[in-house]
Amino acid sequence: MNQFTLPELYCPFPSQINKYVDVLEDYALEWVLRFNLLANESSYERFSKSKFFLLSAAAFPECELEELKVVNDWVTWLFIWDDVCDMSALGKKPELIEFFHNRFLEVLKGAEVTSNDISFSYALDNIQQRILEKGTKRWFDYFVHAVENYFTGCILEAENRSQGIVPNVDIYTSIHMLSGAMESSMEFIEFCNHLIIPDVLRANDILRKLTNLTNKIVCWCNDIFSASREMASGDVHNLVLVLHYQQNLSLEQAMKRAVEMHNQEIQKMIDLEDFLPSFGEELDSEITKYISGLHSWISGNLDWSLRSGRYQNLEKLDLLKL
Repeated sequence: MNQFTLPELYCPFPSQINKYVDVLEDYALEWVLRFNLLANESSYERFSKSKFFLLSAAAFPECELEELKVVNDWVTWLFIWDDVCDMSALGKKPELIEFFHNRFLEVLKGAEVTSNDISFSYALDNIQQRILEKGTKRWFDYFVHAVENYFTGCILEAENRSQGIVPNVDIYTSIHMLSGAMESSMEFIEFCNHLIIPDVLRANDILRKLTNLTNKIVCWCNDIFSASREMASGDVHNLVLVLHYQQNLSLEQAMKRAVEMHNQEIQKMIDLEDFLPSFGEELDSEITKYISGLHSWISGNLDWSLRSGRYQNLEKLDLLKL
């Protein structure tokens, strides 16, 4: 096992935490237990150490409690479902994953859950109902589309696993920007902060690039922290491992290169923000709040990764020799 100190991940955005973080911690456990999402003691221990509520509270520091609960339930649902897929044979069975995902989409679109459904469907039904109580139909349609993209990415990863494929960096990144579920998670910036981002803003090239950069930055940050975890499980869907295999870099070189790539994307984002045009005082105010939400996702994800027990500490990261 190798252990080394890595260069610092660059993040110039302020760290904040939601005032309801302590309330959210208690609620988060109650919610997963209510829907029986923790299958056994090891699942419970993994959930407790992960502290997903800290991620939600850091990514949405200005959010009110009820909206914060909804987004935390979605984030928690994603992570626990991801664990189910990664820690079982399901992760290598794209047809079976697609079967479950099709049913999840039906539930998300309003299908009634039945006794034949698994616990994740019941939990998703609860999230869907509370979203519709607080959000607009227009926003919800964007959210559902983002969830469909997430499911597509998961299936592409499962196909690679089943065939033993190690994708190149570009293909891997495009898949992970789907399977990382950041698109759906960033949609909550509008929901949680009661913003109105009209189609003219969503279609703006610079704003789309900023959103995509945030997606990539958060996914790559996750890869840097989770490299040892994925190596131990035999999964290659990680930027560090893709660089290691595809570019013949040592694990230490691959990790350092991943950090460099992450930091370069942060700088691109900062530079790009200067080129945002004005859309008038009212829309500019919404844009400012939206970009602040992107910054909070980046800083919040980094802060959570350092404090969560889900990954090893970045300062001295153990890498297993393959």
